[in-house]
Amino acid sequence: MTQVQTEDIRVLEAMLFASAEPLSLTTIRERLPANSDVGGMLMALQKTYDKRGVHLVDMDGEWAFRTAQDLGEALQLKKEVQRKLSRAAMETLAIIAYHQPVTRAEIENIRGVATHKGTLDVLMEAGWIKPGRRRETPGRPLTWVTATAFLDHFGLESMMDLPGLDELKASGLLDRRPAIETLPSTGELFAVEDDDESEEFLREEEVE
Repeated sequence: MTQVQTEDIRVLEAMLFASAEPLSLTTIRERLPANSDVGGMLMALQKTYDKRGVHLVDMDGEWAFRTAQDLGEALQLKKEVQRKLSRAAMETLAIIAYHQPVTRAEIENIRGVATHKGTLDVLMEAGWIKPGRRRETPGRPLTWVTATAFLDHFGLESMMDLPGLDELKASGLLDRRPAIETLPSTGELFAVEDDDESEEFLREEEVE
């Protein structure tokens, strides 16, 4: 490896450490010399960190350093979360994750109730969903897809890592209610607790 290549890898390493968000290949290429072998450098850097406490992870085309999975238990901290997602938000997030790209009308059809605009806003503020492309159908409805932060938060490298329906049925994590019988129990899947306040939010939403 030449001195130039070594220096480029050092720059790449610093970029990934300094960034608050996972970096796409496009972003990385914009900050390195035009002739840099970005793919090769990422592979080399990934191999370098393979046995360390942090790993270089590819999350659906975006790269970031993350704690090695086998160290998760040693570093786990328990804290009280003040704000909980409503059941409506958890159901909506699960539908988007498993059916994306999906329109608001399709979400409502699967859930069996109207989707309050605030539900999508909460998920957007959390950085877990984002607008997708508009459908080439009458009205050109907007679709919704999960964002990279969704993968990051739930420790997934790609959407292929989501548990399949057979796995969910075998483990008892499938919601049995008719309106969403094809979706996983979102409270278990996403490890977000529900409470009386969330139930009240859901009842108010369906009335609207």
